[in-house]
Amino acid sequence: MSEQTSRSNDAVTAQYDAYLTPIWKNLNVPIKRASGETLEDFDGNEYLDAFSGISVTNVGHNNEAVVEAAKDQLDEFVHGCSYVHPNAPVGELAERLASETPGDLTKSFFCNSGTEAVEGAIKLARKYTGSTEVLALEMGFHGRTLGSLALTGNKAYKNGMAPTINDVSHVEPPYGYRCPSCEGETCTAACAENVERVIGTHTADDLAAIVVEPVMGEGGIIVPPEGWLERVQEIAHEHDALLIADEVQTGYGRTGELWAVDHFDVVPDIITQAKGIANGLPLGAFTAREEIADAFESGDHLSTFGGNPVACAAALATLEELQDGIIDNAREQGAWLEDELAALESEFDVVGDTRGLGLMYGLEIVDPSTDGPRGVAPAPDAKLAKSVAADLREEGIVIGVGGYYSNVIRLQPPLTIDRSQLERIVAALRSALEAEEER
Repeated sequence: MSEQTSRSNDAVTAQYDAYLTPIWKNLNVPIKRASGETLEDFDGNEYLDAFSGISVTNVGHNNEAVVEAAKDQLDEFVHGCSYVHPNAPVGELAERLASETPGDLTKSFFCNSGTEAVEGAIKLARKYTGSTEVLALEMGFHGRTLGSLALTGNKAYKNGMAPTINDVSHVEPPYGYRCPSCEGETCTAACAENVERVIGTHTADDLAAIVVEPVMGEGGIIVPPEGWLERVQEIAHEHDALLIADEVQTGYGRTGELWAVDHFDVVPDIITQAKGIANGLPLGAFTAREEIADAFESGDHLSTFGGNPVACAAALATLEELQDGIIDNAREQGAWLEDELAALESEFDVVGDTRGLGLMYGLEIVDPSTDGPRGVAPAPDAKLAKSVAADLREEGIVIGVGGYYSNVIRLQPPLTIDRSQLERIVAALRSALEAEEER
């Protein structure tokens, strides 16, 4: 019997507590193995995964084609630094992305994570424009290093971490349910004019880029209204700045299209990628138009492990799998899920709002007896959201909880999930909400 086989959940958790720098104390479900949409812990319990390791395993856990591609490359070689030694997987993935990314984005830089992709995109925008200032969204999330953290609009991630990089300003997000500008009315594209206001009042009008998530993930699955993103890009270009679309969480089919920006009439100047790019292997990228990418000169940017050939081989297989019906499944199942979650919103007062695209959906849990911030919508109820998530875990379903107020239940399962599995998730949500009402 192997050491891993003989371990228990408690033993693995104790090892984490003893030897890992903490970050998260809630370890949720320890994983011994995973396949498709199913997780198995060290005690033999199985769980339906509705969170995909924070929106990563888009083509399913242990996807056979992805695993085989990685194994084949392992048999050839593992590392040679792809920026010193050209190799086939990296070149092929870059060429493939040139044809798959929106518009005329044709040149990519590979790194190891979404945070690094965002950092690199900021550097490239500054080098290309010659400007320094960057605008991001309140409640947005772009990573935890000092540069990306400066863009992140939530003090929960920043406590004790200042100072970060300078020359970053933030603008109100298009948060329809709690729209700060519309005072509870439907958020509209007109809210994008807040960008112009912030440029005029908080910057020196030396703008290099505006960075946005096309759908805000950590902020609570916030989908902008029609026309909002288009107007933001117009404003960026009017100020000779670039629009950077942070697709780290939304890319690779998550919203029912390969890229979330495909839902809008927008072609960003730079697009950042990670998470679903290689279905769990560490890889990130940012892709730009040729004239923008060529602003980097030799030595401006580098990554020792960026573009690892094993990860790039896995990414190529991931793209093939996504486009062989998996994105179509995300779109189809997401349309069904939208209607089912809307029904929960109608049934339960504590479900204040449901929203999303594809298989990226959120349920905002509220206290209907108390007004929310600025009197807009009922108060967020983070405690209840956490309790519902715990109820589902007891039923063998793993979900996420997030949002600026920590009150949004996040459903981001593998895009391979089928209808019966989604029905199980919705039924468990309904049962949990009913049980919470009775307590």
